[in-house]
Amino acid sequence: MTDILIIDDDAQLSAMLKQLLERHGYSVITAPDGNKGINLFREKGARLIITDLIMPVKEGIETIAELIKDSPNVKIIAISGGGRLKPDSYLTLAETFGALRSFTKPINRDELLAAVAELLS
Repeated sequence: MTDILIIDDDAQLSAMLKQLLERHGYSVITAPDGNKGINLFREKGARLIITDLIMPVKEGIETIAELIKDSPNVKIIAISGGGRLKPDSYLTLAETFGALRSFTKPINRDELLAAVAELLS
């Protein structure tokens, strides 16, 4: 099983997070949207999911709800740069649906690494 699945439509951010986490010893896979992310989770599994909230195809809140429904104990970190609302509004909603931690973009790397380490311990 993979340590971390990153679901984000921003390929550059996804690649940066993957590189950061792999440098700290985690195995990481990525998906560009919620549908592909859910399918990848079902196929390969992951101990932790980091998902963006504003994405095409299937947005993050819907993705979180479906992941929690399928696997109630899955650990999720939500990230958002906002959309029509401020990022905090989306992140609060994500936590209501089951995200254990949330971060506003741009993400503080040290805080993210600390959250990942805590959730995977």
